[in-house]
Formats: sequence, C-alpha cells, structure tokens
Amino acid sequence: MAKRISLREFQQSLSERLVSARRGEGGHTLLGVESGADDLPGGSHWLIDLADSGEVVPLPQLTPAPLTKPWFSGIANIRGVLYSVVDFAAWRGGAPTPINAQSRLLLIGARHGINSALLVRRALGLRPQLQMHASGEATTAGDRDAPKQISSGDTAPWLGGRFTDAQDQAWTQLRIPALLADPNYLDIAL
Repeated sequence: MAKRISLREFQQSLSERLVSARRGEGGHTLLGVESGADDLPGGSHWLIDLADSGEVVPLPQLTPAPLTKPWFSGIANIRGVLYSVVDFAAWRGGAPTPINAQSRLLLIGARHGINSALLVRRALGLRPQLQMHASGEATTAGDRDAPKQISSGDTAPWLGGRFTDAQDQAWTQLRIPALLADPNYLDIAL
C-alpha cells in the first residue's frame, strides 16, 4: 500500500523535483499522464518532456464553445489567461474523458505561443527517463535521443518513442511541438 501524504507535502515534493529536473539534476525527467484507453493510438499512458509540458492544473469550470468538434471541451480561464481545452482521449477517437476529481488540464502550448490545454484522466507524476526502457523500436537516424516510431501503422508525427517501466507498463512519448502543428489538432470548427 502506498504511503499517504498530505497535498501540501506532495506539492512541495513535486515543485522541488520540477526545479531539480529543469536544472538537469538526476537525468532527464518526463511527466506522466493517463488519457484514454489502451486501444487508442499510443495507448493510455503518456510521457511528456518537461521542457514542453507546461503546468498541470485541476480541472476548472469550462466554457463551452458553439459549433466546435465534440473533442473540443471548451475554454478555461487559468489565472486570467484563456486556454483552449482539447479532450485528448476523444481527439484520438476514444470515449470522452470522465470529469471527476482526478481529471487534470495539462497546459501545453504557452511555450510555443499557443494557449492550449489537454484534458487528461489524471496526472501520474514525474518519471525519470533512466528508469524507462525502449520497447525495441528503432530510433530516428542520427539522434539517439530522438523519438522512436511506434509501428508502421502509427505515423502521426506527435507519437514519439515507446517505453516500458520497471512494472512493465507501456508508455508513449507525446511530442508536443508536433501535436501543436498537427492540422487535425488545430481544426476545431464543425
């Protein structure tokens, strides 16, 4: 059974780990989130590079936007800044993400000049890349740290490398810049 800690202790620990990761201490660290079912492209467990991830926030009140695709959840006001919210599971063709106490928004686009957020089932915390093992797919030529192809059938540019952790859980790296450049992601109008 996992040790129970207070929310304040968890937030302090997470903040310290984020600062440490941004300084490059302890190797490359990735943010883990859960979204959708295993049968969707990329599976349900995702890794996001901290440099691209932005902030994870509890789900605020969303303002619906008329005449948008069903996977566009609406607009969120985060400390006075408006973010477009995309249900990541629904965008990939799955069922809508359940709205509950574990639901989170991953603010992904501010660094890239786009105020965009992904609605995910839950945040799973930081994952040291050193504890992840590549699933055997070949890396892109020329760069050992470049994202790997999932399979010949999954050609979406936002799908990165496939990894497994010590518990044999499969993870897929989400390439945020490629996602933000995907015309399907940007086209929210009906």
